[in-house]
Amino acid sequence: MAFDFKKEYKEFYMPKNKPEIVNVPKANYIAVRGKGNPNEEGGEYQRAVGVLYSIAYTLKMSYKTDHKIEGFFEYVVPPLEGFWWQEGIEGCDYTSKEEFNWISVIRLPDFVTKEDFDWAMKTATVKKKIDCSKAEYLTVEEGLCVQIMHQGPFDAEPATVAIIDQYIEENGYRNDFSEKRLHHEIYMSDARKVVPEKWKTVIRHPVAKKDE
Repeated sequence: MAFDFKKEYKEFYMPKNKPEIVNVPKANYIAVRGKGNPNEEGGEYQRAVGVLYSIAYTLKMSYKTDHKIEGFFEYVVPPLEGFWWQEGIEGCDYTSKEEFNWISVIRLPDFVTKEDFDWAMKTATVKKKIDCSKAEYLTVEEGLCVQIMHQGPFDAEPATVAIIDQYIEENGYRNDFSEKRLHHEIYMSDARKVVPEKWKTVIRHPVAKKDE
């Protein structure tokens, strides 16, 4: 049976619908950076997602090619994720989607090296006839965070974020946003197949102890 990150690392992908503190270890990602409204039809964000999946599935199926990855085992491609921010704002203002900066990502298994990534990027560009040149191999170590499972449309996230903020205030933490520590979302639902009211999204925020 193929390795499934969602099942093997439930503490990071399947939190409860109430806040909890987690310490998130270092992970490698396929990443594409951009700016603007993610809902724009055929826009920069949607093109970025196409690039991510093209590379992700090229790596997943690499064992059927001449490119052999050391330590490879079959796995399920992890869910789409995103890091989001806006200039001069702590957290996110959902009413100003055009001002979003984002890094759209898909997690990589630890055995995928930068060299393997480069091979997949070049291969996907040729085979999928899609420009993958904006993709990068990104390593992120999130560290101490608070997370919660949000259910519903993305525009309803502020109410869930308010629950997070109340929790960290009551438990001796503070938000710790910075250029490297960002609002993080993990998309656990297929938006093409599930109605918005039932979408499940992990919301994760960086935190620190108040006295640090």
